[in-house]
Amino acid sequence: MLKKGTKLYSILTGTCPKCHQESMYKDKNPYNMLNIFKMHEKCSHCGTKYKIEPSFFFGAMYVSYGVGVAFGVAAFVIAFLMFKTTLLNTFYAITLTLVVFMPIIIRVSRNIWINFFVHYDPNAAKKKP
Repeated sequence: MLKKGTKLYSILTGTCPKCHQESMYKDKNPYNMLNIFKMHEKCSHCGTKYKIEPSFFFGAMYVSYGVGVAFGVAAFVIAFLMFKTTLLNTFYAITLTLVVFMPIIIRVSRNIWINFFVHYDPNAAKKKP
């Protein structure tokens, strides 16, 4: 299902959007809160610079809103419609879901944002500057 060369592969694995060879993050574990935002400056395989401009990833905040809404809707469907919980317990389920998955939402949002601007090139590692 996840095939190298697809945007989905780069988004879900957090790999370089251009060559898909290495993780963009210094620590692959999103739950290590001290390193959640720490990224490599550029890819060691193809030389792609991750921070394209200062404050580049501020745009990911808009993406994280949509991803957070998707997680919240999923929590609502599971809690309220499938398990038939009360609205108050559904609210707790949504809140808990958003808190628990916050590091993943942050990383996935950054991955989606950079994939809007950088596209896969299977020969990128060979063209390294």
